[in-house]
Amino acid sequence: MNRVVLIGRLTKDPEMKIFEESGKVNTKFILAVERTFKNKNGEREVDFIPVTFWGKRAEIINEHLVKGKLISVTGKLQTRSYEDADGKRKYIAEVIADEFQFIDSKKKEEYIV
Repeated sequence: MNRVVLIGRLTKDPEMKIFEESGKVNTKFILAVERTFKNKNGEREVDFIPVTFWGKRAEIINEHLVKGKLISVTGKLQTRSYEDADGKRKYIAEVIADEFQFIDSKKKEEYIV
C-alpha cells in the first residue's frame, strides 16, 4: 500500500500550470513538515516535501492557498529520475496528492504581506 498523510505549511505560493493540449491543470508546492522528534539540540527539524495536485483540486489549492498556510494532504509517494544538463542522473520523490484539508482558519488575504 502506498499512502501518505502530511500536515505542514506551504513554503511559497502554489504554482499552477494548465496544459493547453489536454486542458489538464496541475498545482505544485513545497510543504514544510516538522518531524515528530527533536534533535540533540532540542529542536524539531523540518522536511521540505514536493506536492502535486491535478484537476479541480489543483484549481482550488491555487485559489485558496498562499505561503505559510497550514494544510493536510493525502496521496501517494512517487519517484522519478531524469538527466540534468551535465548528464548526471537526478532522482525526485514527490507526493501526488488526491485529498486535502485546510487547517488554518485565516483567510487568504490575511497571509498577504
